[in-house]
Amino acid sequence: MRFYKFISTILNPIVIPTIGVMLYFLLTPSNFQSNQKLTVLSLVFTVTYLIPLLILILFKKLKVTKSYEPNTIKERKLPVALMIVLFYLLGNTTSHIGNLALLFYATSFGLVFIYILFFFNIKASIHLLSLGLFAGFFMILSIIYAQSYILLIMILLLLSGVLASARLNLKAHTTKEIYIGFFIGIGAPLLVYLLL
Repeated sequence: MRFYKFISTILNPIVIPTIGVMLYFLLTPSNFQSNQKLTVLSLVFTVTYLIPLLILILFKKLKVTKSYEPNTIKERKLPVALMIVLFYLLGNTTSHIGNLALLFYATSFGLVFIYILFFFNIKASIHLLSLGLFAGFFMILSIIYAQSYILLIMILLLLSGVLASARLNLKAHTTKEIYIGFFIGIGAPLLVYLLL
């Protein structure tokens, strides 16, 4: 059980965007200076890690949520709505930086789907959404740059399987919720790419 909790923690949705942006800067052709990359990385870390963490602490103090990981649909609604807005704003802010905006708009779009599913009493996995988003994002980058990211995509798929197993063993989600979260994640970058 401790192993599953560890996997869920290190592959938490608030950690993944920062790791993804680091990989983007490491693996894609760009002419950004080191200080520009550091500035963008700091912004992403603040918006996708520090702010959500502070929001969760505040919600716990105000008893909006019972724990630091909202479990029920009711507890998830407000945090997800706030994250939709934050990722959309981050997309606007990074729209001049390569293809990073695609990732943030896709995340916002994917979270909108997750939010809509709440009304059908479906609590899709946001953990799997985040890994699916990065797999889908690097699939799109393969097309844009005519460059293969197959090794990274395979690692992301493998990690998704490990994370899915962890979430199921922790009884955080059903198999259906795992699949829905992951496939929304994979599909969102493609839809945003086609729409933009």
